[in-house]
Amino acid sequence: MNAPSPAFSMSPSMAPSTAVVVGVDGSRDGVRAVQWAAADAARRHLPLHLLHACGAPGRAGPGPGPGSLAAGGPPPEGSPAHLLAEAVVQARDIGLELRITTESVARRPGAALVAASRRAAEVVVGGRGTGGFAELLTGSTAAQLVTHAACPAVVVRPREGDGPNAGRVVVGVDGSGHARDAVRFAFEQAAFRRAGLTALHAYQVPAAITADRYELEGMRDAERRVLSESIAGCRETYPEVDVRTDIAAGRAAGVLVRASAGAQLLVVGARGRGGFAGLRLGSVGRAAIHHAPCPVAVVRPRPGGSHA
Repeated sequence: MNAPSPAFSMSPSMAPSTAVVVGVDGSRDGVRAVQWAAADAARRHLPLHLLHACGAPGRAGPGPGPGSLAAGGPPPEGSPAHLLAEAVVQARDIGLELRITTESVARRPGAALVAASRRAAEVVVGGRGTGGFAELLTGSTAAQLVTHAACPAVVVRPREGDGPNAGRVVVGVDGSGHARDAVRFAFEQAAFRRAGLTALHAYQVPAAITADRYELEGMRDAERRVLSESIAGCRETYPEVDVRTDIAAGRAAGVLVRASAGAQLLVVGARGRGGFAGLRLGSVGRAAIHHAPCPVAVVRPRPGGSHA
């Protein structure tokens, strides 16, 4: 086996296209994100790009170049170069054959991640962090990332619980164009992971028909058709994926969070309609990235792409 190539520093313009990009900050959740991203890049045969954002101009340092140790010894503990060097080791523990690149930038974390997403296949961050990514789930960074990322954005949360979808990929479906992008991403993830997929459609029952059994059953049939039609194409493309479908009356945020206990991944569209209409900046997306008991992927179409 050939020795893995060393990481090296690079300018933003040199970042590899279609890489899996992960935010590096040295926190426990940041390490989890690096390991998750490394595993995903290895499964998908994509390069891994480790990105550190110091948060303010003038504070970024170079990434660990091939000659950095020989030239001046190991980088100071806690420095960008040190954090990136540690992240390289963490990633190599997951995927020995990964092509890994590193970068440290003097930008706010949200801006750095969004900029990287324009060339990335996926951007990954930890659920909570320190340094540049400390405010991820408490302020503007999470909203900026999931709202403006030009590729799927993954928030790596711990897997907790042992629900009926434990070990599976769960995707929220509402029939919209954005949900179809999420469905495609979810099927791809399930196929690469050799995991089952649960497609879930949440709907609200109008008060006027709650007491009418026939109207209620008719509504459920219509919702089942929406779900079936939304995943039909991907079911044909990925026949090897074990698919479960489910509909549930209730608020989408609660339905998704409960259904994803122990899941490998929860996938939602960047915005939707019906049960998922508030996702873009509203309660569903916030509930997912704050409370889902598993990693969460928020998927939006590429700029200029079709999501009709």
